[in-house]
Amino acid sequence: MSVNLADLDVLVNEVTEQVVSWRRHLHSHPELSFEEVSTSQYVYDTLTSFGGLEVSRPTKTSVVARLIGPTDGPKLAIRADMDALPIEEETDFEFRSQTKGVMHACGHDAHTAMLLGAAKILTGLRDKVRGEIRFIFQHAEELHPGGAVQMVEAGVMDDIDDIIGLHVRSTMESGRLCVSAGPINAASDRFDITIRGRGGHAAHPHGAVDSVAVAAQVIAALQHIVARNKDPLDALVISITKIHGGTAYNVIPETVELGGTVRSYNPTLRESVPDLMERVIRGITEAHGATFKFDYRRGYSPVINDEQLSSRVREVLEQTFGEGSVHPSKPGMGGEDFSGYLTKAPGTFFHLGAGNAAMGTLYPHHHPKFWLDEDAFKVGVKAFVTLALNL
Repeated sequence: MSVNLADLDVLVNEVTEQVVSWRRHLHSHPELSFEEVSTSQYVYDTLTSFGGLEVSRPTKTSVVARLIGPTDGPKLAIRADMDALPIEEETDFEFRSQTKGVMHACGHDAHTAMLLGAAKILTGLRDKVRGEIRFIFQHAEELHPGGAVQMVEAGVMDDIDDIIGLHVRSTMESGRLCVSAGPINAASDRFDITIRGRGGHAAHPHGAVDSVAVAAQVIAALQHIVARNKDPLDALVISITKIHGGTAYNVIPETVELGGTVRSYNPTLRESVPDLMERVIRGITEAHGATFKFDYRRGYSPVINDEQLSSRVREVLEQTFGEGSVHPSKPGMGGEDFSGYLTKAPGTFFHLGAGNAAMGTLYPHHHPKFWLDEDAFKVGVKAFVTLALNL
């Protein structure tokens, strides 16, 4: 790297106040997936104000900025996501969400602000850039089909050699960096089940086909797929997260609707799960004289970090933050549409701790009291900059 670490620390310190300000603005004005109109315009205007960047709008609510160096070299993409969640915020911060029922409860506002900070620093270091750095500000990570696929279709990954991305973790020590090769995020599929029985009076269940009772058996039996129909060494989650049925205490409802998600890594196992689920549902409903409808939809593919790139990322970060500063990332069953970019180039998705028990910021992601230690943002900005200059 052609910038010494002391000088880099100065640059990061100079931009940190702005990074926090950007993040707080975004936190106060969250927008849902595919609705990031104001967010993307704010990011576009901020990037344009830096000068020296080729800024474009590949989709209606996304932004890409290209920083092209004076000499030829590799082309690196860095991605941040921008969308919020349909959650009512329960914090008492002055800059809490001003949009009812919408909240940045996953840290995407922080990802965006940190990448803006890195872009500002790197714009001032353009003469030290070999090749190109492409800053991707993506919409709709939280909602399938996700923004990554649309971004790829729009050509934002054309000619890119490598891509990196970062995700904060509110339950991990602030400033802690985690990088690993291999599986990081699972495939995330969704399903809906409608069980149709025969409605009737609750006092006379023998005259009805109880869709609630059938649904209860289906819910329990689906877990036998996890426990008994797959290799114990293969990760699999089948979670029922929605149940709708019934309108009165004395009425057996005609139908019950179930919904949920399936998480996996093994592609063969992933392929087999819908048939296994349908077999279980069919067996139980037929045994009780009910019928069913089953709709299974594939979501994001798993995020599998490239081994060579991950090794290089770990090496650069340890050179920057010190030996022993980078820890392994534990694979999780959460989904991430960063996987969409990996169809076009090798990538590494790593994690930054932003939890601080003393500050009460240890609420998990997607919680209405989710919060982050803003001191971690310096580490994120510095990581993006040093990786960009080295990769």
